[in-house]
Amino acid sequence: MTTSVRRLPGWAKAVAALVLVLAVLFAGIRLAVLPGIKDLFDTETHDRSGPALLKSINDMSRYDAASGDFQVVVDLEKDAKYLPDAIRGTRTLYVGAGTVDAYVDLGRVGAKDVRVNGDRTAVTLRLPHARLGRPALDPDHSYAVSKQRGLLDRLGDLFSDNPDSEQAVQKLAVRHIGDAARTSGLTARAETNTTGMLQGLLRSLGFTRVRVSYGS
Repeated sequence: MTTSVRRLPGWAKAVAALVLVLAVLFAGIRLAVLPGIKDLFDTETHDRSGPALLKSINDMSRYDAASGDFQVVVDLEKDAKYLPDAIRGTRTLYVGAGTVDAYVDLGRVGAKDVRVNGDRTAVTLRLPHARLGRPALDPDHSYAVSKQRGLLDRLGDLFSDNPDSEQAVQKLAVRHIGDAARTSGLTARAETNTTGMLQGLLRSLGFTRVRVSYGS
């Protein structure tokens, strides 16, 4: 009794050979006949940006007297009203780091806000209250911890970059950092530092009494 051996058709052999080749490529095995196989998958970065254009120059009269470093964890979730999260919905956990400066606008100080006595030994200054600058997000220390997306959202990402999701958590991080700065006492620290700077400067010019106040 003889046993017949079924032979694979030609197309099946071709498919099997292709799968084997792909497995070798993606496993990163270097074959002797293809010494540069790893180089086929290397990527290069080319910066083809144009030159930066100067659009305007603004004179600055403010004194940056304090700066605060902040970090916030943003947990942003978007759900579809009638679909489960596994089908439609996103949730992003994002760590945002940024700085906020506090400054005193010395350009708002007028002649009536400066009083000097007759022998030029005492001076009284009235300055505007310190203000907060815009929060600046630090891209080098801000990052997404995790991103969860429903099936429809993942399919949509195949056809578009969808930068809105990243911008949404960044804007939320900036808003939370700004809120934290307003309750941090940063402006009070800026006024204290400004007072110390002006006292040291004016005393070096011969004034023995320097009084600094804040308010309109």
